[in-house]
Amino acid sequence: MESIQSAWAQFNFNKQILTALEEAGFLTPTEVQRKCIPLIMGGQEVIGVAQTGTGKTAAYVLPVLMKIRYAQGNEPRALVLVPTKELAIQIAEHSKALAKYTDLRITAIYGGVGPKTQIEIIETGIDLVIATPGRLLELYLKKELVLKQIKTLVLDEADRMMEMGFMRQLKQILEVIPGKRQNLLFTATFPEKVENLSKDFLEFPIKVEVTPQAMAASQVEQLAYHVPNLRTKINFIEHLLGDKEEYSRVLIFTRSKETADNVFKFIDRKNLGPVRVIHSNKGQNTRINAMNEFKEGKLRVLVSTDVSSRGIDVTGVSQVINFDVPIVYDDYIHRIGRTGRALAIGKAITLVNESELFHLKKIEKLIREKIKVKKLPTEVLVAETQKDEAKIMAREIDRQKRLADPEYQGAFHNRKRK
Repeated sequence: MESIQSAWAQFNFNKQILTALEEAGFLTPTEVQRKCIPLIMGGQEVIGVAQTGTGKTAAYVLPVLMKIRYAQGNEPRALVLVPTKELAIQIAEHSKALAKYTDLRITAIYGGVGPKTQIEIIETGIDLVIATPGRLLELYLKKELVLKQIKTLVLDEADRMMEMGFMRQLKQILEVIPGKRQNLLFTATFPEKVENLSKDFLEFPIKVEVTPQAMAASQVEQLAYHVPNLRTKINFIEHLLGDKEEYSRVLIFTRSKETADNVFKFIDRKNLGPVRVIHSNKGQNTRINAMNEFKEGKLRVLVSTDVSSRGIDVTGVSQVINFDVPIVYDDYIHRIGRTGRALAIGKAITLVNESELFHLKKIEKLIREKIKVKKLPTEVLVAETQKDEAKIMAREIDRQKRLADPEYQGAFHNRKRK
């Protein structure tokens, strides 16, 4: 406890928080925590630009817990808004772990499940609520949730909120909570939409940017392999998962639900799991159970679309494999941020076909570094590209060339002229 106390002494946390920090393994504050906690404790409005895996959740949760301090009344005094159910659950779990030795009442409210249980919890009294905007408004408009005691508002993953079209709902929420409050905004990137949002509700904020914007986590080794087609990608996955010692807890990301299901079925059929798959067509309970099993080490492989690239907080993820290159380039940062967490070394492997090279170059420009390209191991069987897949890739390459050169008329056009 003595070393924990000295590491966190600058923040004047109480014994309950310090004990919880020790149990959670937070030996020393991270950069974002060192910079943000004193500002938030002092009542300053803050914009935190921090990549995933830097400890930003604790950077705002710890001072919020110190502000609300102990259970009081029945209505929430602090509100954290997040874009997805998975993130709401994750932050609630994180907050409960840090508030373990206090009597603070913390809950997550989100859609995708019936509101009955959430309403019952609200009725018993809560101090800190973590919510998705839609469900929060639904319960507020039904008069099941009173927001007039909110003194601290946190918008987390603000960039994703803007991407998902939450602006209208956020404005509604800002109208119904008390005007006199402390506002905090956390985001992995700071595009124009987030900047405009910050101007709408933050007063004289201090911007804390702990890493250059849109850089990938430095402790993640990034590799790319040129893999010509879908069938060869599957063969490569089989090759990688053949090493059970190195590939012990693996996250595989795909762009589409159909690809996610197909990759899952293949891994399951080849007995390379245990494996589960999560995407937006899966029920909420199925998704939560799969993520919990992955966290607890009961799963070796979790296959997912980008629905969970920001919603999984698991230490010990050995590798992230990008089965497809993401076409929303920020998603690459969030995907690979699932490994190399809590100062551990991680590895991110991206499988790239010819039509995805365009997107890989855009990602390299975003993260301002080259991703090391390695040769496909000779043991991997390189399959012939199917005609339908070859046509899809050719059309995509044509589209990319037209984007680069508006006068380019396409390979198909040239063939017709001949």
